[in-house]
Amino acid sequence: MSSQAAILVIDDKEEHAKATAEVLQKVGYKCIIATSGKEGLKIIETGEIDIVITDLIMHDIDGLQILKAAKERLTEAEVILITGYGTVETAVDAMQKGAATYLLKPININHLRAEVGKLIEKQDLIRNNKELHKQLDEKFGLGGIVCNSPKMQKVLNTVKQISGTTATVVITGESGTGKELIAKIIHNNSPRKINPLVILNSAAIPENLLESELFGHEKGAFTGAMYQRKGKFEYAHHGTLFLDEIGDMPLSTQVKLLRVIEDGIITRIGSNESIEVDVRLIAATNQDLEKLINEGKFREDLYFRLNVVSIKLPLLRERHEDIPLLIDTFLHEFSIIHNKNTSSISTDARKTLYNYSWPGNVRELRNCIESMLVVSAKDILTTDDIPDHILQRSDKTIITPSLTAGITIEEAERELIKNTLATVSGNREEAAKMLGIGERTLYRKLDRYGLK
Repeated sequence: MSSQAAILVIDDKEEHAKATAEVLQKVGYKCIIATSGKEGLKIIETGEIDIVITDLIMHDIDGLQILKAAKERLTEAEVILITGYGTVETAVDAMQKGAATYLLKPININHLRAEVGKLIEKQDLIRNNKELHKQLDEKFGLGGIVCNSPKMQKVLNTVKQISGTTATVVITGESGTGKELIAKIIHNNSPRKINPLVILNSAAIPENLLESELFGHEKGAFTGAMYQRKGKFEYAHHGTLFLDEIGDMPLSTQVKLLRVIEDGIITRIGSNESIEVDVRLIAATNQDLEKLINEGKFREDLYFRLNVVSIKLPLLRERHEDIPLLIDTFLHEFSIIHNKNTSSISTDARKTLYNYSWPGNVRELRNCIESMLVVSAKDILTTDDIPDHILQRSDKTIITPSLTAGITIEEAERELIKNTLATVSGNREEAAKMLGIGERTLYRKLDRYGLK
């Protein structure tokens, strides 16, 4: 990376500028020399400099003016000030104005190279992080969610729209579709992100303890209440409370939850004192709440209070184009976690995983990839590593588009090629093999259908 960095050396004593540049050029850095402050400012205006090394005292424009200009014009550039007349006051002033470091003449060669190396490493890290976040947001969506499918893109667009509000949200979807992850993304992209996201699974708490978990209790409020205890609402004050499996909440607790939503006030069990709470509610369920309402198991008024915004998460089998992305993401993640060198998965294995119905959704796929990786001793995962229950239930053919009335052969072929490419993560050589055509033929069809 060092050879790619552009370093500007400014000193009105030409021999000093050349000597400084030569020290850095010998270890591979690209240096530009300016022998006056004015010349240095012109080069800074080009906006193509990574590091500025400038003498502090010059006849026309001093180093502090160069520092100011560099910080205004080059937001990511670092500035090193050099002088033979150093004082503590000058150094402090320079650092307060944004200088990266301050070196005294005569310059220690190794010290200068080390400082430049550290600054370039810092810049590379910042740029790589920015690029990574950009790629994640463009390719995978918010919070690292892996998706290319229109259904998940629609979900993420809704999440972007509502995250900055205080609206209550109901997230529905089968187990394993990512309801908790969506709740975390909403919270982490909201003004409340500096405050807690508190999670409570209504189905995991016994009915006689659920109200205590939500609202808290006083010492002696019931048998076993040895101490005063805050509830989840108090812990989530100014933050977000995620109520998972809301459909399993008892009717008696639903009544009290409705009152809290309407009044913003809770009362601990065993207390007469009212406590104001400011909490954003996100609820989730894998059940049909409207059906539960008709069965008398869920309050309609609570449903309407919660259901200001509704997000329905698609099943994994409804977003097949995301499966190859998920496979690669989980493979990379678990290879790091388990310190394995496994870097890829065979075409046959991809095809098998792509055509499986995934009743456990993303969670099942994630667990499958981790299982395959930890039991395999190979660099490439194959069908031999796939759990037996998946091999037995996986379809034997590539999922093809539905041949509904009116679809043309060309449209069907386009969808087949598109799905096959998704199966092999865009590997055209593998796609051609799976389709039974030559690579050149595949390229012509890609061009014809606008899939390049």
